[in-house]
Amino acid sequence: MPFPKPASGMVNIMIAINGTSDRDRPEWMIAINGIRTSFIHISNGKLHDGHALDFLIPEAGAVYVMDRGYLDFARLHTLHRAGAFFVTRAKSNLDAHRIYSATVECCDTIMCDQTIALDGSVSSLTYPDHLRRIRMKDPASGKSLIFLSNNFDFPAETICRLYKSRWHVELFFKWIKQHLRIKRFFGTSENAVKTQIWIAISVYVLVAIVKKRLKLDASLYTILQILSLTLFEKIPIKQALDPKEYSPAHQYENNLLNSLDF
Repeated sequence: MPFPKPASGMVNIMIAINGTSDRDRPEWMIAINGIRTSFIHISNGKLHDGHALDFLIPEAGAVYVMDRGYLDFARLHTLHRAGAFFVTRAKSNLDAHRIYSATVECCDTIMCDQTIALDGSVSSLTYPDHLRRIRMKDPASGKSLIFLSNNFDFPAETICRLYKSRWHVELFFKWIKQHLRIKRFFGTSENAVKTQIWIAISVYVLVAIVKKRLKLDASLYTILQILSLTLFEKIPIKQALDPKEYSPAHQYENNLLNSLDF
């Protein structure tokens, strides 16, 4: 089942990532709109994920998909009042009661599709509107997953698939960690640290643009390796990145011979 497009055609996936286990080191949160990075926030690693939503400017019609670290009903209600949608997972201690149960006919994995109201002494005040609760059985693991959303128009299966799409974005962070690894910071000030992180993310974006526009089959890692070898050479970029035209070992050998040619 294809995803119905939100009003603005945007699905933002919110994930916070720590560069290291040291909680005093930087943390950055990225919102990805389709394949575009639309929001980045860099903060001290001690900042709670949910508080990072305070720096986000909600876009009406956008769908924000986030994990349970962002489950703060006051901040989620801010998204709701701004006309944006969200999809997240419920915690095991969710205090709520059922208002209505919709008929589920789409597939065997959807166990229930309910409209609920929060009962917590604080949550019922910070989020007074109704929520949608969908319980799904993961066919792979057999586990029961509960999702919360303020979108009552999408089919239940679409809500589940939207949350599952978060895992595709995990590949983005895996690539960032592996290939744009920041081993050490060249400065200790806040501006120096943020500048270095921004440079690393900008490199990823530029390489991704080159890969898409030139329709290259090579991985982003391979493209980065080739560019690092040809950084100071005057050669058309498409020729450098074409595996038929470029061989790192052969190019290095030619450069070595030319340097010895008196």
